[in-house]
Amino acid sequence: MTRKQRRGLLIGLGVGVLSVAAILVLFALRDTVVFFHTPSDVSEKKIPAGQRIRLGGLVADGSVKRGDGARVGFTVTDTLKTVPVTYQGILPDLFREGQGVVAEGKLDATGVFIADNVLAKHDENYMPPEVAKSLKERGVELGDTKSHPGGATAPAAGTN
Repeated sequence: MTRKQRRGLLIGLGVGVLSVAAILVLFALRDTVVFFHTPSDVSEKKIPAGQRIRLGGLVADGSVKRGDGARVGFTVTDTLKTVPVTYQGILPDLFREGQGVVAEGKLDATGVFIADNVLAKHDENYMPPEVAKSLKERGVELGDTKSHPGGATAPAAGTN
């Protein structure tokens, strides 16, 4: 075998090994690559207690309950299903009922989502595109003059 053939074989083997490694990594991460799960996803996929996920949707109207200290309870909805959430900490300034939210944390054995981080929209015209798309797929009309069943108005996905 010539030097050129050995080099070509070595490069081919390297590309093959890297391709297999990339496929294995993508296969292992296929469920965790999702930006967030909606309340309907949580019930449909039967996500096990203790698994770390992101939960996204709208804060249900009338659901925010302040507890002792910085403990807050609220409900996240996609207008079809709801998931109760508890959070210990200071909520973002723009967090309020009827607005888009993404919470990071784990489900407990009773189905309550224990959040350790809560992300809210950054101005009155923004909803995360993934939240808007998910709501739209579930039949919730969004736009300047449309409102969802919870009463909040939100722009269509992709508008700022």
